[in-house]
Amino acid sequence: MVLLSPSVEGLNKLLRVCESYAIKHGLLYNVKKTEYLVFKAAGKSTDHDLNITLNGMSIKHVLKFKYLGHIIADDLKDDSDIDRERRALAVRGNMLARRFARCTEQVKITLFKAYCQNMYTGSLWVSYTKKSLDAMRVQYNNVFRMLLGLPRFCSASAMFAEYQIDGFAALIRKKTISLIFRVRGSCNSILNTLADRYTSPLWKSLVRRVIKETHTIT
Repeated sequence: MVLLSPSVEGLNKLLRVCESYAIKHGLLYNVKKTEYLVFKAAGKSTDHDLNITLNGMSIKHVLKFKYLGHIIADDLKDDSDIDRERRALAVRGNMLARRFARCTEQVKITLFKAYCQNMYTGSLWVSYTKKSLDAMRVQYNNVFRMLLGLPRFCSASAMFAEYQIDGFAALIRKKTISLIFRVRGSCNSILNTLADRYTSPLWKSLVRRVIKETHTIT
């Protein structure tokens, strides 16, 4: 469960509501597994711990945490989540290469599409360093080479074209387009508000990525 508040006082009030609900329903929150994160604001320091408590105990302050598999950082950067997905891709790639080494190329390609192209929450990556994304792209290329038994330094664009597989840039672009269409077509009022605000930093980043990648590939 996630609580969001613009102030410490507001967050503590929400926690008091949780405590009251837990008492009425015979529940107990695990304070040791409860954490709080402060999103950084320009010109303001958040290095010191805040007085945030649950059941009379202080809650641990963290700089990032994983929610529904996605790593959220206090600076809203996506580098940690990209690294999470890169390491997960390496594990899946090694598993596929080891267990299905004797399979046909078509089977390996099907497995690659199923296990290596999901890029969980990749369409949400909008704030990151070039180094992080390059490392992710290299890992994606190397997994395909390893699975198909291709030379380590063969051309990535040529191998993906030959096997009719989306390269990393094309894959991220398609995921971003899919996200944009799903947000704009959603009945959720919050998502509708986001879709109507074309000037928001998140929305502008998503659209810019689609336009940029389309121009580059064209």
